[in-house]
Amino acid sequence: MVLGQRTGSAGGRRPAAGPWGPCKRRPAIPRVRGFAHAALVLIAVLGALLPATGALAADRTVIGHSVRGRAIVAVHSGDPNPAVKVLVVGVIHGNETAGMPIARRLIAAGAPHGAELWVVPTINPDGVAAGTRGNAHGVDLNRNFSYDWAPLTGGEYSGTGPLSEPESRATRRLILRIRPDVTIWFHQPFGIVDRPPGNPFIARRYSQLSGLPLVRLPGRYPGSASRWQNHTMPRSTAFVVELPSIVSGALSRRATAAVRSLATELGSPSIETGTPAVR
Repeated sequence: MVLGQRTGSAGGRRPAAGPWGPCKRRPAIPRVRGFAHAALVLIAVLGALLPATGALAADRTVIGHSVRGRAIVAVHSGDPNPAVKVLVVGVIHGNETAGMPIARRLIAAGAPHGAELWVVPTINPDGVAAGTRGNAHGVDLNRNFSYDWAPLTGGEYSGTGPLSEPESRATRRLILRIRPDVTIWFHQPFGIVDRPPGNPFIARRYSQLSGLPLVRLPGRYPGSASRWQNHTMPRSTAFVVELPSIVSGALSRRATAAVRSLATELGSPSIETGTPAVR
């Protein structure tokens, strides 16, 4: 996530004062090098092949390929007749990789009872391999979706047009095919749950379960994946979880457990959400 990119006629995207103070600059995300970086690259390409230990076996599907030809893998587990479908994307920006261990934990655990769980460790394996925000074309994939797309340059380069990138197109196809009730996108580094527009019940509940505060990120974010899904599938809920720049093992475990608890609660016939997001 980046704050402060100007978007043509929309004007400046950061207000004079936001939740991090007046014009506070984005914290730097530590670059991971050496053995740790090599491990993250391996996870991006092969991590989804780890065996699942959940009650129901996981299916692994290649949903597309990156610019450099790396496979984008989705791992699916759960009830064939679920009460709720949940999609989790661990990484979209290649230099924000803290969601990947959460994705691995979710794959290992499998879907909770009554839920269908889809996990994509990363839709940007080239960016993970290079340690870059964008893909191999330098495109910010979270500015490349078709809803409210705008031509952006610099660090948020949005591509030559909406869905110009193979990674974005593969993710769009997956979402339209499985039609998740809830999609969670992991980012860094602000340490919050972004309050989505509309009914915030699901994001608020995840905030409570994970211990991360619910905060509305300022800005327009044209072409973002979550805004595209919320616009295209108004009965679903997609939201962003901004992990902090440094994520402890305890927070990673808590964030994982929060996904599973949320899926269990939303799949319960007794829950009252006040939102049509769940079938």
